Amino acid sequence: MGQLDGRVAVITGAGGGLGREHALLFAAEGAKVVVNDVNNAKEVVEEIAAAGGKAVAVEGSVADMAVGEQLVAAAVETYGDLHVVVNNAGVIRDSMLCNMTEEQFDLVVAVHLKGAFSVTRAAARHWRQESKAGRTIDRAIIQTSSGSGLHGNIGQWNYSAVKAGLTIQAVNASRELGRYGVRANVIAPVGRTGPVIATPGIGAAVAAPEDENAFDRYHPKHVSPLVAYLSTADCPFTGQVFSVHGGHVGLYAGYSLRHAVNTTDHQWSVAELADVMGADDFPKSVEITRQRIVPQGGTQ
Repeated sequence: MGQLDGRVAVITGAGGGLGREHALLFAAEGAKVVVNDVNNAKEVVEEIAAAGGKAVAVEGSVADMAVGEQLVAAAVETYGDLHVVVNNAGVIRDSMLCNMTEEQFDLVVAVHLKGAFSVTRAAARHWRQESKAGRTIDRAIIQTSSGSGLHGNIGQWNYSAVKAGLTIQAVNASRELGRYGVRANVIAPVGRTGPVIATPGIGAAVAAPEDENAFDRYHPKHVSPLVAYLSTADCPFTGQVFSVHGGHVGLYAGYSLRHAVNTTDHQWSVAELADVMGADDFPKSVEITRQRIVPQGGTQ
């Protein structure tokens, strides 16, 4: 018995990298998988079938609203329902802000943000119909964010923005769709994928270990168990953000007030704020916990 027996999942960007690993593990855990990518989706389906699993391919860009509809239709028509959406599809077009083109910005926004909207809206409409018909059961959305979206990164004006957007989309979904039995969570993974290798200052740290017998901390497959767990029917989490790579799972605290000043009888003046906020007891910055990328063989 697999942990995902009876579950039907749509996984975008599953032709390679993290998405491929998700699809393979989901199928191994008993899920029926709709594999999406602009390329290689059929090859992943063949791989799943050869291992005894069940999957169908829907190729195309999720930035096309019609593809989002096709993915949900494929799940329902082929397997009778849809329980899980993993929004993993993405592209990277890094550039310093002064040099970034409109095309670079628009493409990243289209694939990440519009793509997640495309698939999730189609799924939400199906789940709403099911709930109205009295079939409210556990459903799950997993968004794929990034340390760049949670902490920012130089040269990734577009990528950081969409990854931050994907995070708040999940928070919204957990509130808006909870009435239909839908949970929504976010992962901020680190794995040796094309975008991560290309990220300034990170590529060398995630390189495969020289010793082929050593634990490969940043192999993409180590991210997939958390995604699978968040997709199980009895998972209690919703509206949460997780850091994950091999051997590590962390729960983010999110935005929270560190310090505040309040007045109840008048509007603050600029001069008053200068006095109060300029005082030594008002923090001038708040230290945040960042994802820690430990080189292979290092200590967590």
